[in-house]
Amino acid sequence: MGDKAPVFEAQDEQGKTWKSTDHVGKKIIVVYFYPADFTGGCTKQACGFRDDLQKLVDAGVEVVGVSGDSAKTHALFKKHHKLGFTLLADEKGEVAKKFGVPVNKGGAVNFSIDGEKLKLERGVTISRWTYVIDQKGNVAYKDTKVNAAEDSKKILDEVNKLKTK
Repeated sequence: MGDKAPVFEAQDEQGKTWKSTDHVGKKIIVVYFYPADFTGGCTKQACGFRDDLQKLVDAGVEVVGVSGDSAKTHALFKKHHKLGFTLLADEKGEVAKKFGVPVNKGGAVNFSIDGEKLKLERGVTISRWTYVIDQKGNVAYKDTKVNAAEDSKKILDEVNKLKTK
């Protein structure tokens, strides 16, 4: 808390390079790390951010989700759940490690989309932690015991507190 946020870059769900240096300082950035696309808690967390996205945007926030899934899997997840924010592929856990987030071995999720059965493999499984980076580029908030279903609401509260400081 209070330290400069790590500088990082990763591939987004469209296969383009997303660089923190292009975003930090322009808005408040919420970086939420999660274990895997298409799993129960992770879907609740992503859909919570989706449902609260306009309130967050109105508060000057950009939301970015990060997991060990591939850009291709992120694209499927984003489309399936109509997510309006960026998902970053951290298949080796390099971004997570810069933030100190625990990284474990990868895994796979079996999922069906439009009747097609898919086995979606991820490089690593990242723990569920959420960070808020203020407009000065400092870590303003860190949650290492995230309640997936309530994360977006808690972050909205934290952002509102930050704006009153």
